[in-house]
Amino acid sequence: MATQASTVPVKTEKIAETRIASYLLTEYLERLGVEVIFGLCGHTVIAMLDALGKSRIRFITTRHEQIAAHAADGYARATGKVGVVLSHLGPGLTNATTGVATAALDSVPMVVLAGDVPSHYYGRHPHQEINLHADADQSQMYRPFCKRVYRVDRVEDLPRIVERAFHLAQSGRPGPVLVDIPMDILSADLAVDAFSKVPPKIARTTIDETTAEYIVQALADAKNPVIYAGGGVQSARATSELEALAEALEVPVAHSLMGKGSLREDHPLLLGMSGFWGTPVCNETCRAADVILAVGTRLAEANSSSWFPEYTFAIPPTRLIHIDVDLAEIGRNYPTELGVVADAKLALGALAKAAKGRKHNDRGRLREEIAHARKNFADNWAGQWASDSFPMRPERILSELRKALPDDGFIVTDVGWNKNGVAQQFPINMPGTFITPSGLATMGFGSAAVLGVKMGQPKRAAVCLIGDGGFSSNPSVVYTAVEAKLPVIWLVMDNAGFGTIGRLEQIHYGWNFGCTFESDGKPYSADYAAMAISAGARGVMIRSADELGPALKEALASGLPTVIQAAMEDAPTPTPGHWQIHDIFRKGD
Repeated sequence: MATQASTVPVKTEKIAETRIASYLLTEYLERLGVEVIFGLCGHTVIAMLDALGKSRIRFITTRHEQIAAHAADGYARATGKVGVVLSHLGPGLTNATTGVATAALDSVPMVVLAGDVPSHYYGRHPHQEINLHADADQSQMYRPFCKRVYRVDRVEDLPRIVERAFHLAQSGRPGPVLVDIPMDILSADLAVDAFSKVPPKIARTTIDETTAEYIVQALADAKNPVIYAGGGVQSARATSELEALAEALEVPVAHSLMGKGSLREDHPLLLGMSGFWGTPVCNETCRAADVILAVGTRLAEANSSSWFPEYTFAIPPTRLIHIDVDLAEIGRNYPTELGVVADAKLALGALAKAAKGRKHNDRGRLREEIAHARKNFADNWAGQWASDSFPMRPERILSELRKALPDDGFIVTDVGWNKNGVAQQFPINMPGTFITPSGLATMGFGSAAVLGVKMGQPKRAAVCLIGDGGFSSNPSVVYTAVEAKLPVIWLVMDNAGFGTIGRLEQIHYGWNFGCTFESDGKPYSADYAAMAISAGARGVMIRSADELGPALKEALASGLPTVIQAAMEDAPTPTPGHWQIHDIFRKGD
């Protein structure tokens, strides 16, 4: 007789749905609003490349990782968003180091996603691992300048670490964050809902009414007050608040290199840039000030004439009130009467509100005196701005570029005469349109950063002004622009060498060794215009001074990447301030 089998319920566990981490990470970046990633391929990041290829995020591949980092930097400066870099391990990450450090010293938000060796091979010196004295910990080389360095040891940690990276890059004083990801983790399975958290919104720090009242009263009562604007004013988009405060209390405004553009060039209270390459009226007014309100600046060496009191800032006896988002910068270089840790936009807004209608000390004929002093200094190069000499005067190059470039167009400089001359003499009429490497003063920055600027602001003109020394360091930027269809313009000021350093050597040692480009004892200049044409871009070789203006207008109208090469006279930039290196050089036998 058959027996009926008993029915026993079987317990089943629900298996969590998973996907490969690289695809989930890419979709998370989309959710965070990432529009573009700059980078280079490598075997450790192929999983990410496959995911990016199916994503709406644009991946712009460069020929060198330093270019990728500078391009991400330029994008971040032009948009206010986080620049994102994708890098291979070992030589990829070492190549990117200079670009990431440049962003760090200029407080630019950036996230670097770096592939690494498989986690199970860590420390065994697999292919391209950096393995000598730090137990193969490649991320450690970024620790001196990144806000945070993360290594992902478990795939489950990836979502939280990436969320933290984007939070830190943007909060407080912005800067780069490195996320180091072993390649096996990028290909591991992860729960589909693992990337559930997004960076929190952060309320920026402002100042209280009592502090605002103290600062406004100090400026109002001062006989010779100055507001000193740094790069933090620009990055906080605080220029209108700055202008309102200055006008309410009739206080002149000086700026650092990074602060150029904080007031429009024709503003009657604008003194100009301070320091070694500054303007005499700015240095003199700052030195004679009884109160200085410094905002968003670290009062760096070049801007402060190496901190020698007889040239730019005499603090003390000048009283310094310092507002900065980074506590570490307050009191770093000068004794500070009052330090305020606050966002520049909110702080200046609060001060402008408190200053509205406030009575202040009579400033006399301040505006007339500023206008007269600025005109006297500009008269020193008025002839050069119109000079027909060839090789061209650098001032004439600036003149033609200013006439051709729309006010909302970006000028991205490199290092040397282009940076110093633009900061001192080139009118900037719209905030944020002057982009330059300040803290690290990195040669090769401009030619790559302009790619990111144009990517971030495609409807606005973007011109890189650069010397032949800087441009020749990595001219593959042209190939990237052609591939990515980025119609940027490189205006190469060609003096066949590293002119600024060569001039320093000439002054102190009487000759120029190691700073000029020569072949058979004659100056050597490569034909960068022809190189651009061979790459599929436009190339223009300037043969006379009157050709430059039309060439710039044609380049801006062409919608194509263009290299314009102009031979330039190796002339010095005026130096009203001081740089202590001049006291250090000694000539021997």
